[in-house]
Amino acid sequence: MPHVEIKYSDNLEFSSKDMFDEIEGIINLRDASAGLCKSRAYPCSEYKHTHILITVSLLTKPHRNEQFTKELSTELEQAIKRHLKQSVYFSLNIEYSGAYYSTNVHHVDGDTLAS
Repeated sequence: MPHVEIKYSDNLEFSSKDMFDEIEGIINLRDASAGLCKSRAYPCSEYKHTHILITVSLLTKPHRNEQFTKELSTELEQAIKRHLKQSVYFSLNIEYSGAYYSTNVHHVDGDTLAS
């Protein structure tokens, strides 16, 4: 269950949904075991210098090695920048879970997960 967080100056104009879909697609093309990306966007109205920070959090797995990470980073950066139509300070971080990270689904009877 990857997580994607986008923190950005609120003067940037882009579709976070389109960016989320593309990021999720790239991750799943590179690693079919990744699954759905839980994605959130945080526009910020108080900032200094127009910027965007994208953080992609993944579970640690043997095949997600340095080569995988470098290739994923390059592909994600190119794809994300295609969504940005104005100049911006850009940061992308791919991070991996620690030894005690837990992820699962909590189901409540009669309820469904919203997409």
